[in-house]
Amino acid sequence: MSGTHRPSATLGRAGMSRVLDPLGRAGIVIPFVITLIVLGLISPPFLRTQNLANILDQQSGIIVVAAAGTLVLVAGGIDLSVGAIYGLAGAVATQLVGTVGVPLAILIGLGLGCVAGTANGILITRFRINALIATLAMTYVVTGIGAILTRGNLIVAFEYPEYQAFAGTRILGLTSAAWLMIVLAIAMALLLARTTFGRYVYATGGNPEAARLAGVRTDLVRVATFALSGTAAALAGILDGSRVLSAQSSSGGAFLTFTVLAGIVVGGTSIRGGEGAVWRTVVGCLFIALIGNGFNLLGLDPFYQQVTLGLILLLAVGLDAWSRKPGR
Repeated sequence: MSGTHRPSATLGRAGMSRVLDPLGRAGIVIPFVITLIVLGLISPPFLRTQNLANILDQQSGIIVVAAAGTLVLVAGGIDLSVGAIYGLAGAVATQLVGTVGVPLAILIGLGLGCVAGTANGILITRFRINALIATLAMTYVVTGIGAILTRGNLIVAFEYPEYQAFAGTRILGLTSAAWLMIVLAIAMALLLARTTFGRYVYATGGNPEAARLAGVRTDLVRVATFALSGTAAALAGILDGSRVLSAQSSSGGAFLTFTVLAGIVVGGTSIRGGEGAVWRTVVGCLFIALIGNGFNLLGLDPFYQQVTLGLILLLAVGLDAWSRKPGR
């Protein structure tokens, strides 16, 4: 009896795959376009050029972090420390602007992010600490260092308008922060999709043992992805500090980390590693930004936004798990 049902079950799975696989290839693009159209219809101010430019500017830091973070997840890791690094680098760079000048302050902030990210990678690869635990612990370490260096105070740089120019210079209608985001997202996308290093990242996340036996230095690849993630988080913190001429070491926190991870996962990068693309992450982050912007324009309670984002993230993770289910 079971033999008579097996072919129909197989055909059912095949039929379902024929329907869902094209949707899977389209990924986040379909809900993104639908959301764009719906918001444009119910709120005409949404499609105004200034509003769209503001969305890009406000999301520049998130997308910078998420673009680099995509490489971490594709390589089989996860980085929960990006919010803390964001806060530390932004506060330190803003604090140093008056003493060492804007360029050096920015370089020091980026250096701090690179060091923290590299430390994450070493803890995970050399000492075999789980990525979730290592980056969570690093969050506390970095947050503590930031509080010590800034004494927990809000750091302001209102008397240094040249610092604001780093993120706020307008070029062809977009801020320099938005242009930096675009350039870095393209660079990360090309690095992952078009280089030998990118192929090693996919191999490391997809099957680390096979990659190691094939000669890929998987530990070095993972360290490099965490270093990129830390540096990107630092850049995002500096950009946001530059935009408002103020920063606080605790300003990143769990919300930024959650938003970044949500954008990456909603964009189709697998939490198990080996699959993902930076361009999908960018669309995923913009999709989340559209939802937030739509809630604001419609005057809806922001708490409903949190519920909506949580449900979207659960759906994305569930679809990822379903797609990897044996026998699908």
